[in-house]
Amino acid sequence: MTIKLIDPITDPRWDKFVENHPFGWICHLSGWKQVLEKSFKHMKGYYFALLDNSGNIQAALPIFEVKSWLTGKRLVSIPFATLCDPLISTSEEMTELLKAVMEFSRDRNISYLEIRTLFSTSLVQASDKLNRADAYMHNYLPLDTSLDDLMKSFHRTCVRKNIRRASKSNLKIKVAVEMSDLDNFYRLYSKTRKHLALPPHPYKFIQTIWNEFSVDKSVIVLLAEKEDQPIAGMLLYQFRDRVSAEYLGWDRMFADVRPSTYIYWEVIKLARSEGYKIFDFGRTSKLNESLMDFKRHWGTYVVDLPQFYYPKSAGNRLRERENSLPYMFINIICRKAPDSSLKTIGKFCYRHLG
Repeated sequence: MTIKLIDPITDPRWDKFVENHPFGWICHLSGWKQVLEKSFKHMKGYYFALLDNSGNIQAALPIFEVKSWLTGKRLVSIPFATLCDPLISTSEEMTELLKAVMEFSRDRNISYLEIRTLFSTSLVQASDKLNRADAYMHNYLPLDTSLDDLMKSFHRTCVRKNIRRASKSNLKIKVAVEMSDLDNFYRLYSKTRKHLALPPHPYKFIQTIWNEFSVDKSVIVLLAEKEDQPIAGMLLYQFRDRVSAEYLGWDRMFADVRPSTYIYWEVIKLARSEGYKIFDFGRTSKLNESLMDFKRHWGTYVVDLPQFYYPKSAGNRLRERENSLPYMFINIICRKAPDSSLKTIGKFCYRHLG
C-alpha cells in the first residue's frame, strides 16, 4: 500500500469512494474543495489517499491548510463541516495517514493539526499522538417511525404547542429556485446571527455552496412565507440517508407565529417522506445551553462530536476559544454593529476561521 496526494476534482476515483464509504458525507466530495477554495483565499485542500496494490483508494484523509496572521497556520479536516470523519476502516489506516500528514505539516511549518470526528472516533483516538477535546455535541433525530410517534417525542409545550400555533398562521413552504430566494434566505440568516451576536458566514460562501450542490439537490434552501413574505429560511444538506439543517434564519418580528419551529417541522416531514433515515440538528457548543435545550426538545439523540489535535497541547485552543477575549469582543461588535456592516464583519472573521 502507498499514500499519495490526489486531486479529487480531476480524479474519477474520489467521489465514488466517498459515496461508497460508510463515513462519507457531502463535505468529503470534490465539490466541497471547490466551494472552500473559491470562497476563501486562505484555504487550500490536500487529499491524502491510501491506495491498495491495485491502485484503488482504500482510505483517505482530506486536510485543508488554513493560513491566518491572527490565528496561525494550521491544518483542518474539514473546515466548516459538522460531519467530516477521516474515511478509514481501521486504526492502522489512520496511523499511516497521520504519519504522512504529520510529515507534511513539518515541511510546511504548520502550528497544529485538527481532525474532527463522529463515527470514526474510536479509530482515531487509538493514536497516542493526538489529544482529544470534547467541546461540541451532535443532535440527531431518527426518522424510522410514524409522524405521530415523532410528534409524541417532542416537548409538549416548547415544540408541540408551537407547531400547532404555527399551523394556524397560514404559513407556506417554498423551495428556493432563484437567486432572489437565496438573497432572502441570507438576509434572514444575517439577522439571526446578529441576534445571537455571531458573525454571518460570507455571502460568497453560501452562494458557492448553492451553485455547487443545488443542481442535484444535495443542497436545498427552504423558505417559510406568510402572505408571500419570507419570514424564515433553512439551508439543508442531503446526502445518502441523512438530511442536515446547516443554516437557519428567521425574522423575530413574526415570533408570534413561531416560524423557526414551523420550518423545522416541515423539513422533518419532508425528509421522512423522501425516505431519509436521519435528520441532523448539527453541531452545538457545550457552552451554549439554550441551543442544546432547544435541540433536546425535539426528542433528539445527543452524542459527543470529538476533535483531535496534534501536537497534544493544541487541544487547549478549542477549550479556551469561546471564553477568550477576542471571541467576546466579536460578540459585542456583532451585537452593536449596524446591519449594513454585518457582511464586512463576517468576511473579516471567517478570513481567520475554519
